[in-house]
Amino acid sequence: MELRVIGCHGGETPKHRTCAFVVDDVLSIDAGSLTSGLDVGDQARLQACLVSHAHLDHIRDLATIADNRCQMGCPPLVVAGTKGTLRTLQQHFFNNLVWPDFAAIPNREHPTIRYLELEPEQPTLIAGHKVRAVGVTHTIEAAAFVIEGEDGGSIAYSGDTGPTDRLWEVLNAERDLRALLMEVSFPNREQGLATISGHHTPRTLGMDLRKYRAPQDLPTFLYHIKPVFQSEVERECAALRGLNMQVLQLLDHFVL
Repeated sequence: MELRVIGCHGGETPKHRTCAFVVDDVLSIDAGSLTSGLDVGDQARLQACLVSHAHLDHIRDLATIADNRCQMGCPPLVVAGTKGTLRTLQQHFFNNLVWPDFAAIPNREHPTIRYLELEPEQPTLIAGHKVRAVGVTHTIEAAAFVIEGEDGGSIAYSGDTGPTDRLWEVLNAERDLRALLMEVSFPNREQGLATISGHHTPRTLGMDLRKYRAPQDLPTFLYHIKPVFQSEVERECAALRGLNMQVLQLLDHFVL
């Protein structure tokens, strides 16, 4: 699988973009910066977007990519997520108030976006990839994703989460897990803020990663660091031992 980093931060500045990743040019993971980071040709090539949860920094560019794809006459973009996430998108985002209902534009027979509900931990074929949603610990319904390619290898994406257990049980059962995209947001001194907002600090990240059977062998790509704390969080993560971590940068490209 090819993985492209379009946005990988927990906030936005001219040098930071909110979360969006693209797998094999056809499947995006979250939509925080899909249109600010992709040209219209790449936007048109996408077949589906996995939405981990409905917080704005992960869904914002669904609005503008729907608008662009509608004007280009693209096939429907599959917007896949768990039941609660899709319900929030329908009621509070694509609701004809905040933004038009692109599930009915140009018409319901040939819409711009088409919702696909994911049953927890049930494999679903999406844009040529087998996807499973796994519930994680956040302030609203949120999911991690395990994405399996045609050759049987898989990658995992944590979504926004604080300490959790079920995700690690699922990952420990994976036969060929090649990489984990893992969130960490705040420095250790902001543990209280991290806890009430459902995020990791390097301290809790280190403890959670050790729930995996061989954390030293699992390439772990860190994302969602808050821009204000970027250097501090990176220093604290660098001090963790026995792990295999790399902080993602905009435009990183991996073949996994």
